[in-house]
Amino acid sequence: MALSRRPLLGMLAGAALLPLLPRAAAAHGYTVGDIAIGHPWSRAAPPRGTGAGFMTLKNTGSTPDRLVAARAAIVRAVEIHSHVRDGDVMRMREVEGGVEIAPGAEIAFTPGSYHLMLIGLKEALVQGQRVPVTLVFARGGEVTVELAVEAAGYRPAGGAAGGHHH
Repeated sequence: MALSRRPLLGMLAGAALLPLLPRAAAAHGYTVGDIAIGHPWSRAAPPRGTGAGFMTLKNTGSTPDRLVAARAAIVRAVEIHSHVRDGDVMRMREVEGGVEIAPGAEIAFTPGSYHLMLIGLKEALVQGQRVPVTLVFARGGEVTVELAVEAAGYRPAGGAAGGHHH
């Protein structure tokens, strides 16, 4: 009857088994403050080129937070970008002031939506590598996550989130 005193642990243990679907071995997550950062990833890219970072940001708390900056040793600069419709054209724009994550909200950084722009790669992003990137949140502070580098044209399985338009 030890579980009855700790029902939350039992629930967490059960929840931990849920993601064990195909590719779950590659899934990885981080937490900073109230922000849960899910499966950061990137695509293979050549040196001196530009890469992109993708992930989900979920606010598990009751106060908004904001991703205000990011940096990585492997690049000259990291900018937070989104795709903005300009007439019939989708253009990438740097997000002024960062990306707010409201309480309970989940923001998906996916191809065709928000992404981290990795500008001026000092070396290639090679499939199978993990690339450390430091995310800076207004409230939660800084956390270093590792982008799992996938193949150049990779899209996440079931990439319905922003995956259908270019």
